[in-house]
Amino acid sequence: MSKTITRIELQQAIEAGTAVVVETLGPMYYASGHLPGAVNIPHTEVAELAPSLLPDKDAAIVTYCSNEQCRNSEIARAQLTAMGYTNVRKYAEGKQDWEAAGLPLEVPATA
Repeated sequence: MSKTITRIELQQAIEAGTAVVVETLGPMYYASGHLPGAVNIPHTEVAELAPSLLPDKDAAIVTYCSNEQCRNSEIARAQLTAMGYTNVRKYAEGKQDWEAAGLPLEVPATA
């Protein structure tokens, strides 16, 4: 299986509900807008947060960060794989590519 996923493949997976999408940036970046349905697991907190937020180790998981220069998604993908997750891919082009294509970001509702 490929270690990466294209924007079109990811968009289809999000629409079909067939992948868990993980933003690997810090909480303030997640709060400013994230891919639809994404959960926030900063790359520095994978070991602590993945067991509770990603209980199914065989689920399709896609990590992403800001762009191709950002290494967070690859670091998180490698950590998840090392932890026994079997179907982890990264969206290398990240949030900037998603926005540049005119696709929407979700912004959490404020209390």
